[in-house]
Amino acid sequence: MKRPDMSVEIAGINMRNPVMTASGTFGYGEEFAGYVDLETIGAIITKGLSLKPRAGNPTPRIVETPGGMLNAIGLQNVGLEAFIKTKTPFLRTVDTPVIVNLFGNTIEEYAELAFHLDRVPEVAGVEVNISCPNVKLGGIVFGTDPKAAYSVVRAVREATVKPVIVKLSPNVTDIVEMAHACADADADALSLINTLTGMAIDLQKRRPVLANVTGGLSGPAIKPVALRMVWQVARAVKLPIIGIGGIMSAIDALEFILAGATAVQIGTANFLDPSAAQTIARDMERYLVENGIADVKELIGALEV
Repeated sequence: MKRPDMSVEIAGINMRNPVMTASGTFGYGEEFAGYVDLETIGAIITKGLSLKPRAGNPTPRIVETPGGMLNAIGLQNVGLEAFIKTKTPFLRTVDTPVIVNLFGNTIEEYAELAFHLDRVPEVAGVEVNISCPNVKLGGIVFGTDPKAAYSVVRAVREATVKPVIVKLSPNVTDIVEMAHACADADADALSLINTLTGMAIDLQKRRPVLANVTGGLSGPAIKPVALRMVWQVARAVKLPIIGIGGIMSAIDALEFILAGATAVQIGTANFLDPSAAQTIARDMERYLVENGIADVKELIGALEV
């Protein structure tokens, strides 16, 4: 059997395979270049970018938990100006699509970021992190209110012609309602899920382990929740979906594709093995060969219920 077709397309972004890196777990790509052949994966998603640099939260801000990890990094990043000046020269040398994850505290900040990134040729698309508080609405998180989500996604859509992917928060009552709001705002694709809010406690100190008290839970512990939400959203909207949540192996990745995802993002696995994304992409192709599957797209949404 000849090599299977591993290529997929998300909102006009053509990828050699469905394996992407999750924002916040892969730096700006260059940090992992010594561990991963960046031209063996489908796309690189940078850590979250804001207009101005952010120092993030005080430490400790990562803690291992049963089946995963909690992080409260606080979206530390170099800011838009430094990203363009110091990060894009390397990204220009890599033949792999680069998607920039962006966030803000107001709708105007999201739109301004999208406007400036629209003019950066190294950026193939943007991923909108709506798991942030809207300071003008008393701190309500954009990603937990359908109207707020619609407003911010619509503003980004109007500020850029590049593909707009929206990253959905699982910390909601109805993930499908949020997906519909983003679709109505003309998002091109959805990625889900972001981390679940959790906490860890030090019994001896009688204090939270994280300086921020709570953090985002990721890793294998959240995979069943993520699979369920991907499956629900895939049945409800017609947008391409990128599955995220506890993907540690090719089998995990292919389960998300069966549930309806066109592509997947590798996150926590990068902390255990910096070459995880490359390994998972290779093993997915091997699975297709061993099972006589000519095209990975045959598996998208092929779950029998």
